[in-house]
Amino acid sequence: MTFRTLDTADLAGKRALVRVDINVPMADGQVTDDTRLRAVLPTVAKLRAGGAKVILLAHFDRPKGKRVPEMSLAPLAAPLADLIGAPVAFAGDCVGPDAKAAVDAMRDGDVLLLENTRFHAGEEKNDPDFAKALAANGDLYVNDAFSAAHRAHASTEGLARLLPAYAGEQMRLELTALDKALGDPERPVLGIVGGSKVSTKLDLLRNLVTKLDKLAIGGGMANTFLYAQGHDVGSSYCEKELAETAREIIRLAGQHNCKLFLPIDIVVAEKLAPGAAARVRALGAIDDEERILDAGPETVERLCRAMANSKTLIWNGPLGVFEIPPFDKGTVTAARYAADLAKAGKLVAVAGGGDTVAALNAAGCADDFTFVSTAGGAFLEWMEGKELPGVAALAT
Repeated sequence: MTFRTLDTADLAGKRALVRVDINVPMADGQVTDDTRLRAVLPTVAKLRAGGAKVILLAHFDRPKGKRVPEMSLAPLAAPLADLIGAPVAFAGDCVGPDAKAAVDAMRDGDVLLLENTRFHAGEEKNDPDFAKALAANGDLYVNDAFSAAHRAHASTEGLARLLPAYAGEQMRLELTALDKALGDPERPVLGIVGGSKVSTKLDLLRNLVTKLDKLAIGGGMANTFLYAQGHDVGSSYCEKELAETAREIIRLAGQHNCKLFLPIDIVVAEKLAPGAAARVRALGAIDDEERILDAGPETVERLCRAMANSKTLIWNGPLGVFEIPPFDKGTVTAARYAADLAKAGKLVAVAGGGDTVAALNAAGCADDFTFVSTAGGAFLEWMEGKELPGVAALAT
């Protein structure tokens, strides 16, 4: 897909409506993780340097079309200003007289944050009249919120149909990285899919086995595949009712020449607790009271060899219960190996999803991956092969 970037835009004196995702975690009125705020900076800097008036549109939490004071974006103006290094004005609404007055008072290079778009029911309904009300305050539209691009909302999709639309710098980075990973990748391509439930990733697995050269399945969802192959899984979490579905995915992988990597050894324990006594078992050699909580060392070693023999890696989901040592070992070992390959220029390594990002950060290697997406649902739907409305609306 081709899309317009800000390099092609005439910005001087223009009112740029910029959809960003600054739905950040907060405690006691303070931002506890400013990652998403920092992601906004390159686009804001480019627009200001071009002489545009920068008008930020965003949501916060789920007010469901009503004005909820504790979900106001007002507390984010100051931390944004600190990061940008310039004042950030705030308007108490995103449409209507308050928004218009704040926009009219702007000078070229100014930055304005409008109130939560989800305070209006028309946002999530993608109401045409609400989209027009938003568009009234802009000359051009910039979408820099890939993480919200899977939603066809007024500020993510409707606006792009009403004004000249461009991808922001973060959006451009995201789309370029994802195209390198799955759109037009350098082969062989290896996928790693982990997490607890097969049921939440059926569409993902069915899509990936038709596109990848190799696919490794880990985490709790691997237990379902092991069970489907006749292996005893003890007291492990397992969606036994999906055994036939797992076998179907195994057959589909074979039909598309996608080599499937399932665990060949496992790490088990009787209880899930920090420092619990963990044992490495061969497949099927598990007691009734034991649970599979991580990939075994032979499984991880084989996975690392598969990485070394690949050109592209796309990763979603941990290999074990990484939040609780010692069941983080498989994920950490594999993640650091992938990061080393990427840092050496031997592998394009792209990862995404909340648990995946947390695992890579815990392993201390997220910065060495080629690209790490914090998009969550949008990243997952993109991997599933679904069209993202907010991205499709930017197509030229």
